[in-house]
Amino acid sequence: MKRKLQQWMDRGKYFTYQGKRIFYIREGKGPTLLIIHGYPYSSYEWLEMVNKLSQSYSVVIFDLLGMGFSDKPQAHIYSFKEHADIVNSLLAYLNVSETHILSHDLGVSIVQELIARDVEGQIDFAIKSSAFLNGGLFMDVYKPRLIQRLLSQSPTWIGKVLSKAISKKTICKSVREVYGKNTQPSDQFLDEQWDVLNYNDGKAIAYLIGRLVFEKKNHQNRWIKSMQKTTIPMCFINGPADPNSGIHMANRYTTLIPNPKVFLLGSEIGHWPQLENPNGVLKSYEEFKSNLHQ
Repeated sequence: MKRKLQQWMDRGKYFTYQGKRIFYIREGKGPTLLIIHGYPYSSYEWLEMVNKLSQSYSVVIFDLLGMGFSDKPQAHIYSFKEHADIVNSLLAYLNVSETHILSHDLGVSIVQELIARDVEGQIDFAIKSSAFLNGGLFMDVYKPRLIQRLLSQSPTWIGKVLSKAISKKTICKSVREVYGKNTQPSDQFLDEQWDVLNYNDGKAIAYLIGRLVFEKKNHQNRWIKSMQKTTIPMCFINGPADPNSGIHMANRYTTLIPNPKVFLLGSEIGHWPQLENPNGVLKSYEEFKSNLHQ
């Protein structure tokens, strides 16, 4: 394992949810800030942001089941319900009764589920605020890549075969395509993420996790209505150049969400704002937070 990955792993601990181990890190002092990462990697992509945010917040970040350093059961039905249940259990385990949330990619949909539960009175902690980064909040404008469709919209047996056979070169190419052209990831970072993906044979179940992208359609009406009804302060911090969920997703956010707060980063920032423009994300987030008290 790469040295930086081992160091990240050494910073964390595990808690057990229904017999499955979930990797998490809790660092810093101040109001609790829960960070939920996206697909297909892990909490590690938030390394730089955690180092900065933990100066002002008690940061809680974890690896989603099936990803990162958490357990990766092979014969398992992954769902937004279970991911949200794990969040609830983790915060209870850590005695957290209220938290701000920062989410990206697949994580934004887990937060949508949590907001819906909050509106319905079916949640055990208070969400103080929610900041979304690039992710498929609204499936009518989301633009999945071909590799996503092949892995997760094809028959299960095809997805299983493709997940095992897919090469590092193909994965890296797919990742680079959603970055901004001037903010491309380093080869070192892609090597590290390849190791994370393969940890405990995680690549073999990439198609199962990926199916959640398309399962969102089954939840859209409930989630969007809850976002329109909630009193939880929300914002959308967006890398406009993202072909999946860039400026078109930000525009949709402004049409669907009452009193929308949208922070557009530089025009060439893509799908991973926390990696491509961490200072811009921090500035936008702090501006959003400062307005909560006015």
